[in-house]
Amino acid sequence: MKNKFKDFSRLLSSIREEASSVPTSILILTTLAAVSGSYVFGSAVGYSSPAQSGITDDLNLGVAEYSLFGSILTIGAMVGAIVSGSLADYAGRRAAMGFSELFCILGWLAIAVSKVAWWLYVGRLLLGCGMGILSYVVPIYIAEITPKDLRGGFTAVHQLMICFGVSLTYLIGAFLNWRLLAIIGTIPCLAQLLSLSFIPESPRWLEFTEASQQQTEANIFGLFQLQYLKSLTVGVGLIILQQFGGVNAIAFYASSIFVSAGFSRSIGTIAMVVVQIPMTALGVILMDKSGRRPLLLISASGTCLGCFLVSLSFYLQDLHKEFSPILALVGVLVYTGSFSLGMGGIPWVIMSEIFPINVKGSAGSFVTFVHWLCSWIVSYAFNFLMSWNSAGTFFIFSTICGLTILFVAKLVPETKGRTLEEVQASLNPYQQVSNKEMNLAYDPVTELHA
Repeated sequence: MKNKFKDFSRLLSSIREEASSVPTSILILTTLAAVSGSYVFGSAVGYSSPAQSGITDDLNLGVAEYSLFGSILTIGAMVGAIVSGSLADYAGRRAAMGFSELFCILGWLAIAVSKVAWWLYVGRLLLGCGMGILSYVVPIYIAEITPKDLRGGFTAVHQLMICFGVSLTYLIGAFLNWRLLAIIGTIPCLAQLLSLSFIPESPRWLEFTEASQQQTEANIFGLFQLQYLKSLTVGVGLIILQQFGGVNAIAFYASSIFVSAGFSRSIGTIAMVVVQIPMTALGVILMDKSGRRPLLLISASGTCLGCFLVSLSFYLQDLHKEFSPILALVGVLVYTGSFSLGMGGIPWVIMSEIFPINVKGSAGSFVTFVHWLCSWIVSYAFNFLMSWNSAGTFFIFSTICGLTILFVAKLVPETKGRTLEEVQASLNPYQQVSNKEMNLAYDPVTELHA
């Protein structure tokens, strides 16, 4: 352990003279290595949309079978989420990322060689396990290595790379066979595996590992205490509202939504990509300037409007056949752009900030598990809901997005410009003393960058 501290101190000693608000080359390269996993996350989410017609035709899958293929990713992610916190706490953040990529590589290869549906399901399940770990450990790692003045923007790069992964998979999948698309999915996995040995371990994890020799980390049952109630409410609430707002329904089945609305599949998908990436990048830029809460409020308002427009387009489908497809496209683009601006990335940024380090593992696992449980419910039920009532489905999503506005306005704190320890102390007042005992009542990253 002492060698780890020595190596990390030596690595950061070269940038002690840099101001904490100025990103260093080491910080940038380390973040890029970490968010390679975020790209893997995005490519896995985006895969089911362009691959749908090819897989269903080649393997003769029905709606229920393909819905299982699309949604089983989230079942695997729930399994990965359960172990993600413990794995990241005991083995370290870097080891957890490496372990997740092994699952992802095996998953992509199983999908690529599938001849029957069961191989597809196994591959998608393995891919989900890797995603469940990545979805927790990447934003946590970035938040723990980044100074407070840069933390929001750098952590939001996680969502930007997810967006890149989804968008590029949509584009590449429009031209390539689904098997080749799966093989290409292994490339970013290998890139992260190769880069992990060159990046530093989280300084907060190193400190916590040393401190935990004298103090035991809280388990999942210890998380449900009054002192952590506000943090848990904010973290879990944002994740539930994010998922039941319909994001994975649109991400997994964008192509079929456009077809159902009577619009061109390829034009609609390309338009989504054109909107997604710049809006996510804008969110990264504004994160540490405007703050988390304003972006969340604007984002939730936009997703509410977008879902309402899609709902209206399906309602008017029989009355205005020429106008309805355009309205559907506008609604999906408004939703996609608004979600990318804030609701996509900020819940993960806040999740990485609000939990004290002695419960961060169990809290992160629980929040990530809830995320993937809700994602599975939505992604599996979506095709059946669309068969029941397309307009009603998106009206439900719109209502939930409206509730998100109220939740953010009433309960979500602003964390911009505050150290992790300051944020956690304000939400969990009874934790302040134990943080001091663990020598964590300061920002170690800022100290090292100062």
